[in-house]
Amino acid sequence: MAVLVDAAIWPHRGRRWAHLVSDRSLEELHGFAAELGLRREWFQGDHYDVPAEVRERAIALGAQPVSSGELIRRLRAAGLRRSSRVVRLPGE
Repeated sequence: MAVLVDAAIWPHRGRRWAHLVSDRSLEELHGFAAELGLRREWFQGDHYDVPAEVRERAIALGAQPVSSGELIRRLRAAGLRRSSRVVRLPGE
């Protein structure tokens, strides 16, 4: 299985959050997320944000804990990384 999760270090609304991704396919990611009870509309284009307690459940189900840098490297290598930057053409 190639589901990855980074450390829950990202603060938001009084909690710490991690990123859950797959370096194989979005289908694998969505299937794993469903096992965790995550709703599809929570998908963020190439990842799910998960709070620390869900991160622990993901690891128990087989997600591989990795650093944020490793997570991004593997997501890019798989061609699944969606750029967070919006590129605007001149005149737009």
